[in-house]
Amino acid sequence: MQIQGSSQAAASRRITSTIFLSESIFSAAFIATVTLLSVNAATLSGADTLAGLPTTLGLIGRAALAVPMGWLMDRSGRRIGMMLGYGIGALGMMTGVLAVQSFSFALLCVSSTIVGINNATSQQSRFIAAEVWPSDQRARVIGFIVFAGTIGAVGGPLLVGPTSALAMHLGFEANAGPYLLGAGLLTVATILTMLFLRPDPLRFGRQFDAPSRDAHGNILASRTARAIFADRTVQLAVASMVVGQLVMTLIMVITPVHMHHENHTNSEISFVFMAHTLGMFGFAFLTGWLISQLGARPMIAFGAAVLVLSSIMAAVAANMLTLTLALFLLGLGWSFCFVAGSSLLTSALHAGERGRIQGANDMLVALASGTGSLSTGAIFAFGGMIAVGAVGLGLTLAFVALAAWLHQQRNPKAVGVG
Repeated sequence: MQIQGSSQAAASRRITSTIFLSESIFSAAFIATVTLLSVNAATLSGADTLAGLPTTLGLIGRAALAVPMGWLMDRSGRRIGMMLGYGIGALGMMTGVLAVQSFSFALLCVSSTIVGINNATSQQSRFIAAEVWPSDQRARVIGFIVFAGTIGAVGGPLLVGPTSALAMHLGFEANAGPYLLGAGLLTVATILTMLFLRPDPLRFGRQFDAPSRDAHGNILASRTARAIFADRTVQLAVASMVVGQLVMTLIMVITPVHMHHENHTNSEISFVFMAHTLGMFGFAFLTGWLISQLGARPMIAFGAAVLVLSSIMAAVAANMLTLTLALFLLGLGWSFCFVAGSSLLTSALHAGERGRIQGANDMLVALASGTGSLSTGAIFAFGGMIAVGAVGLGLTLAFVALAAWLHQQRNPKAVGVG
C-alpha cells in the first residue's frame, strides 16, 4: 500500500495516536489490578511465598503467546491481532472479578494468565508504531509509545481507592474494583483499535523498508534465528531488556507485600507503586530522544547504573520516602534499558526478520521476568528486602560484566588500549 505526501504523514500519525491511546488505556487497566495483585495472591492463598505466582503465570501466558501472536499479526495483520489481544484481556479482567468474589486463588491465577495473553500483544505495540515511520524516527516513536504507560502509572494506582469504594457500594468485594474498571477499559481499547487502526500497519509500513541488499546489490535472504541471535548487537539488546525486566519484577512484585507487613495502607502502597510506574513510563519519550542524540548503548549503561542504585536503596530503605525513591529509580532504570534495548534490536534486524525475532525477544523477557516473580516470594521469606535487593544488585552487576565482554568481542582491537 503506497500513500504519498501529507496523506502518508497523516496515516502514520493516526496509527501512532491510536496505538498510544489504546496502550494508555491498557496500562491504566493493567497497573490498577497489578497494584494489589501480590496482596490478593497472598490473601487468597494464605501464603506469602505464593505472592508472585499469579504474576508469574501472567508472564508465562505472555511468553507462550508472544511468538504465535507475532505470527498471527504477520499473517492476518496488526489490527486483528491487537483487537484480539484487548478482547481477551477484558475476559481476563472479568475472571479476576470472579476470583476476588469467590475467594479463589485458582481463578486469580487463571485471570492473570489470560491478561498475560493481552500483554503479549501489548508488548508488540511499540514495534508496530515504529514500523510506520522512517528508520531515523523509530527510536523516538518507541519511546513515545512506552511513554503511554504514564497514563497507567499515574491513573492506575490512583484509581485503586475509588474503584474499591465503588465496588463495595455495588455489593462487590473491595479488591474487585480494579478488575471491574479493567474490563470496561479494555473493551473501549478493543473498539478504538477496530475503528481507527487503519490502514493496517503491516501493509502500510512496508513502504518505509527497502529490501536489504549485499555489496553487489543483491537482495539478502532473511537470516535464521540462530544467526540473528549470534549477532553481538542483538545479544546486548536482548540482554538489556531481559535483565532490566528481571530485576525490576523481582523488587516490584514483593514491595507491596513488604509494605503490607509493615502496616502500610492500600493508599500508601498505591502511592509507591505510582512513583515506580511513573519512573518506568514517564520519561520514556525523553529516553527515545536521548537515544537519537547519544546512541542506544550509552543509555543501556545509564540504565544499569540506575538499577544498581535502586537495588541498594530498596534493600536498606527505612522509611516511606526512601522506598518511594528506590522504586522510582527502579522504574527509571528499567525504562532506560527497555527503550534503548528495543531501539537497538530494531536497528539490528532486517525488515523481513522483525516480527518473529521481536516476538522471540518478548518471549525471553517474559520468561526471565516470570522466573523473577516466582522466586521473589521465597527470597523475601528467606531474607526480607535485604535479600531481594542483593539478588537484584548481583543480577545487574552480572549484566554489566556481560555487556563489557560483548563490547570487547565486538571491538577486539580495543583490548589493551588505554
